Amino acid sequence: MSGSGAAPGPGSGSSPAACRFAHYFVLCGIDADSGLEPDELAVLYQWLEADRHGKSQDAANTTSGENFDQSPLRRTFKSKVLAHYPQNIEWNPFDQDAVNMLCMPKGLSFRTQTDNKDPQFHSFIITREDGSRTYGFVLTFYEEVTSKQICTAMQTLYQMHNAEHYSSVYASSSCSMDSLASSVDEGDTTSLLKLQRYNSYDISRDTLYVSKSICLITPLPFMQACKKFLIQLYKAVTSQQPPPLPLESYIHNILYEVPLPPPGRSLKFYGVYEPVICQRPGPSELPLSDYPLREAFELLGLENLVQVFTCVLLEMQILLYSQDYQRLMTVAEGITTLLFPFQWQHVYVPILPASLLHFLDAPVPYLMGLQSKEGTDRSKLELPQEANLCFVDIDNHFIELPEEFPQFPNKVDFIQELSEVLVQFGIPPEGSLHCSESTSKLKNMVLKDLVNDKKNGNVSTNNISMYELLKGNETIARLQALAKRTGVAVEKMDLSASLGEKDKDLKLQCEEAELRDYQLNVQLREVFANRFTQMFADYEAFVIQTAQDMESWLTNREQMQNFDKASFLSDQPEPYLPFLSRFIETQMFATFIDNKIMSQWEEKDPLLRVFDSRIDKIRLYNVRAPTLRTSIYQKCSTLKEAAQSIEQRLMKMDHTAIHPHLLDMKIGQGKYEQGFFPKLQSDVLATGPANNNRWVSRSATAQRRKERLRQHSEHVGLDNDLREVCGLLSWGASQQAP
Repeated sequence: MSGSGAAPGPGSGSSPAACRFAHYFVLCGIDADSGLEPDELAVLYQWLEADRHGKSQDAANTTSGENFDQSPLRRTFKSKVLAHYPQNIEWNPFDQDAVNMLCMPKGLSFRTQTDNKDPQFHSFIITREDGSRTYGFVLTFYEEVTSKQICTAMQTLYQMHNAEHYSSVYASSSCSMDSLASSVDEGDTTSLLKLQRYNSYDISRDTLYVSKSICLITPLPFMQACKKFLIQLYKAVTSQQPPPLPLESYIHNILYEVPLPPPGRSLKFYGVYEPVICQRPGPSELPLSDYPLREAFELLGLENLVQVFTCVLLEMQILLYSQDYQRLMTVAEGITTLLFPFQWQHVYVPILPASLLHFLDAPVPYLMGLQSKEGTDRSKLELPQEANLCFVDIDNHFIELPEEFPQFPNKVDFIQELSEVLVQFGIPPEGSLHCSESTSKLKNMVLKDLVNDKKNGNVSTNNISMYELLKGNETIARLQALAKRTGVAVEKMDLSASLGEKDKDLKLQCEEAELRDYQLNVQLREVFANRFTQMFADYEAFVIQTAQDMESWLTNREQMQNFDKASFLSDQPEPYLPFLSRFIETQMFATFIDNKIMSQWEEKDPLLRVFDSRIDKIRLYNVRAPTLRTSIYQKCSTLKEAAQSIEQRLMKMDHTAIHPHLLDMKIGQGKYEQGFFPKLQSDVLATGPANNNRWVSRSATAQRRKERLRQHSEHVGLDNDLREVCGLLSWGASQQAP
């Protein structure tokens, strides 16, 4: 599967499960029988870091698996997959260790009644050896611990922690209140009494809570729909009234009775309380992308995002850094989506578990995301000293670029065109200047204080002061000057009018904000896609096709020259050369050319098919010879058409899935207890109905053959270093097993 969400290979397989919306439902949390188990991988990592910096290995407490210097509520404990349904899908086996690690990257998290316990949503990706992807969507919430054994164990850990901590503090004659405060929680200068309360757990006074995760694993990145479904499940668990049906009914429905929407169609299915909508682009449109680009542009700002995007194109090492897992995914998926028609070919781990942090030393291109700890100083982060490392501090709106860095062609005009799209949707091109406050703090701020706060990128829903958005932004200052010269009033803009008049007889099936996100997504992507279409409109003239058959081409692939790079560069405008001379040497460009050559023997790659069709359209309206190439910037002309396609699909649903219904459950099953996710009945969730063969693809044999050829081709293109790192990543996940 491509980074931009193209259908996976198994999506057309012979199993009915291949055409389902969701493949697995997973529940992760604490195993009451095992009790509190330290996370050995996290302890091993602490030991490696201590050894790496020349510190005493005893500091990591590796033998006991405990770290008495850290508050027990802040320690890492092992989580487990408590249940998953169905047990297995043949062509997409359930990877229990990887799913557990990615559902709860920090392991179990404990809280008391005084702590914030808001649920948190994040997503993840599992990349298979053939390059296809599986998507996971996770809602983590807190559930009261009812096991007396675990509560007692936590109190014992606190007693040991306090005894160890305060004895060492009072043993030092130079100890002051400040040093005591900093040793407990860096930067905290509260009184000793408050610190003692903070570092205590009384089983008779405090209520203990532990994190639990519910997860959907899907073949396509329907993030918005999965998030809505999981939130409704959570609301059903915490509601005072039991849900209309047992939770098994809703989970069984989404696993076995909700199909993938066909390309170019929309689908409605039902959660616990309200319907959920999703739509899928048609074969001639840009591939599915459900991660909101609005958030990526708000988090980084337009200038920064284009710079990071250029680093990704040149296959540098990119490290994303944020406190929030979902921000890491949003930026990683957003940027890789914009690569169309190219695909990231190297290590791609948007959420890197802390225990695998040493993979950052890998001498290969990678795109990884690392969670930062609240209050951690950036200077204390140990990073590999690589000249081609791009460090992206998402929370602080800050990037560090590599030393030698060619600019993207027509960068100023490109940024100006993107700015026009962003402003149309009420988003300041400079992005939202987030402070290092946690997401929960931002959510708790009063809405009216945010509405017109330009630093946070929020604007009123109907009118935007264009002058305020344009003022001080160099990249689109020319727009303001042009508007003044032509006499156009730009002080106020009606956003609803900018999206076009809707047919009053048609009712929008989703929220207006959701439609706007979909339309913004596709319009921004169209601008990026148009850039590549213009830059590589004549690429086919430089493809070298010498092999007579696919077998001989695959055999001699590494010795063949498949693209006339010298001739191509000599045909390009001179300002493009610094970037293009490096880009055509990347693995993603080589794979793109390989796919073009292979298309003479087999069905075209979906991304290549869409890209070539766009080039054909250019040729219809703009006949030219390769020698007439110029650097004149040509804006995208398909923005309105792309937005209308999505709006039409969301006005009228093409398909409605079967409603959730009562299952054949035994009396007493499906018992509701407020605040606790029930123990699901495996007998009714293990298998689905037998009458869903209508979803089976008729081209299973041809599809399997195509995937074998693709795997072979992609394998040839991988260098040995990359294979080694991919193997290490797989090994790291497997070590999580008990």
